Amino acid sequence: MLEQLEGSKAMARVISLCRPQVICAYPITPQTHIVEGLGDLVREGELRNCEFINVESEFAALSVAIGSSAAGARSYTATASQGLLFMAEAVYNAAGLGLPIVMTLGNRAIGAPINIWNDHSDAMALRESGWFQLFAETNQEAADLHVIAFRLAEELSVPVMVCVDGFILTHAMERVDIPEQKDVDAFLPPYEPVQVLDPADPISIGAMVGPDAFTEVRYLQYFKQHTAFQLIEDLAAEFARRFGRNSGGLLREYESRDAELVVVAMGSINGTIKDVIDEMRGEGVAIGLVTLVTFRPFPVRALQQALARAKHVLVIDRSLDPGMGGPLASNVDLVLRNLAAPPAIHSVIAGLGGRAVTKASLHRLFRQALSQPWEGPHFLDLNERVIGREIHRRGKARRAGPAAENILKIIEAERAQRLEAHDASDE
Repeated sequence: MLEQLEGSKAMARVISLCRPQVICAYPITPQTHIVEGLGDLVREGELRNCEFINVESEFAALSVAIGSSAAGARSYTATASQGLLFMAEAVYNAAGLGLPIVMTLGNRAIGAPINIWNDHSDAMALRESGWFQLFAETNQEAADLHVIAFRLAEELSVPVMVCVDGFILTHAMERVDIPEQKDVDAFLPPYEPVQVLDPADPISIGAMVGPDAFTEVRYLQYFKQHTAFQLIEDLAAEFARRFGRNSGGLLREYESRDAELVVVAMGSINGTIKDVIDEMRGEGVAIGLVTLVTFRPFPVRALQQALARAKHVLVIDRSLDPGMGGPLASNVDLVLRNLAAPPAIHSVIAGLGGRAVTKASLHRLFRQALSQPWEGPHFLDLNERVIGREIHRRGKARRAGPAAENILKIIEAERAQRLEAHDASDE
């Protein structure tokens, strides 16, 4: 049924239709409305046979989910940003134990300095933890991916993060098709764990493993991830047949078949990119898009096939590895090096800390990639004047002070000068 509602509320409604038996809740912006919505559904009796547990921290949230999943319950939690980092030890434990927990990650920047707005720093920080990572483009897909995530997690006994852009999706009001309970039940059967703690049949889970077996244990995590590609595609196809819309899968192509320049990106930014592609196509520019849905496991073959015909590939990251550049761009670069005639790779860092990525900026960026390609990461809309002043300050003074506060002072001073000049011109 189509309803106009906030993204977080839509996700909560659909997660409840997946019949979780334990929900571990700790609030952190911007995922708070999801667990609040689930709490309301439990309190009002719409979500039955579910234990809603308020915990004292993000670490506790995932720790409780690990315990409940090991005991045989379908388990769910949510977090964001510093919350994900706080539960990092438990994130690795859940994957290492092979527990099919589903967690929503409301993607948000990581400080310091403090920033509560959207980018992908949190997901990228734990991309090697052994979890599947699925990225939603729209609120409809954000809701749908949870149904797919529980099925994927439970068929392979691997935890899954559903990554949704904080505020851009979590707090946006959109029309979302909420499925019927019977359809979700038909797609997602009751949970049957492959391992369970049972007093009648005692086993050890998470025991000490030494050098003689640890490589083999880790290899099995690698094996599970790399045997999942066909299952991910099959689940997306089954979902489309049952619910009448496409969600999930490894990736989606848009106007890429004959494109000279193909953009690769994840998350909600793809909507703006599509608008720009439509406008540039109207001007005769051969440009297309590959929207990556599955980031872990990384869809190597599917991406090679999608990008094999391109001359230029422009990768947009909403996170930064300060010692390297864009994490997504690094992965794409490794994949394309194996092609007989690899396209030129252009790395772009954009939208950090919630900075708007505008159509005008993307128009300029895409045209530059075709006419004046660059090496290394390009920082979209970087204020080079402010950066220059701060670098100059730090070169002249040993006690230059904190960079973030200095940059804010420079920006405020420039803003005041502009206002003063504007007032003077009015006079």
